[in-house]
Amino acid sequence: MQLFLSNVLTAFTQVVILFLVAMVGLVCHKTGIYTEKASRLTTDLLFYIVAPAIIIRSFLGMEFSRDTLGGLLKALLGGIFFHVVGMFFTKILFNKSDKDTAGIFKYACCYGNVGYMALPLAQAVLGDEGIFYCSVILVPFNFLSFTHGAGLMRKKDKNEKFNLKKLITNPGVLGVAIGLPLFLLQVELPEVIYAPVSYLADLNTPLAMVMFGTYLAAADWKTIFSDKRIFTTALVKIILIPLITVLSLKLMGFGGTLLVACVLSASAPTASATVMFAAKYGRDTGLASKVTSFISVLSILTMPVMIAIAQALQ
Repeated sequence: MQLFLSNVLTAFTQVVILFLVAMVGLVCHKTGIYTEKASRLTTDLLFYIVAPAIIIRSFLGMEFSRDTLGGLLKALLGGIFFHVVGMFFTKILFNKSDKDTAGIFKYACCYGNVGYMALPLAQAVLGDEGIFYCSVILVPFNFLSFTHGAGLMRKKDKNEKFNLKKLITNPGVLGVAIGLPLFLLQVELPEVIYAPVSYLADLNTPLAMVMFGTYLAAADWKTIFSDKRIFTTALVKIILIPLITVLSLKLMGFGGTLLVACVLSASAPTASATVMFAAKYGRDTGLASKVTSFISVLSILTMPVMIAIAQALQ
């Protein structure tokens, strides 16, 4: 019990540290120094440059072995598993909801902040090995969010064709496409190339959390408590899915850092991409912001507990 509480405290401390950085973004939004509008413009920098850099660096930091290759494949399986669990819940809970808002709640249930929240936390709690596994989980996350997730948000009258090129050139997929061969071939990059990649990767935690703080500041908190579906989404996303994930993966033979990384990713709060997809497909961005912000704040309490449970079972 003492070890469990110690693990909770360790994870909680790291989550609080991240949210204190987010508070900087909140203050910046309130004072007009760096607003949510500016934050959305910065999203592309984080999405297309910083995210691939941290993925590539994580692959470069791992030594190739049969164990790490097996862990890579298991991380892929774990990532697919908890996303499928989310899809299952959305079918049960939101199929009869208003069509204009159902897509937002379904997306919010299935897709978490695997990149912007899980990677910084994995770096703090698990080190390079944890980042490596969480980076691998970004592959099913990106693939599914840009196919299944986009389909949830897309209005039926928008007859948009599936774009394979756009999927393949997704930053998360590109980061793995570059980093994976380097990992498999154990290529050692010269310092003149590795250093810039590392510097860009270091931007991930502070930049992502400051941006997140602006979203918190812009959310309409007064009306959050009037929609029960927000609470239902929170219950599923940050409690039920992580618990099902940790128990199921443990029964499948997952353990160690791999198990904790999968559970950490599964327990991440609703993805900030919920707002971006809502804007892209003409959905209610205000509702998307409220859902994302509310679940993210609650995750301060739930993520440490889920991580500690995984650490106790690893």
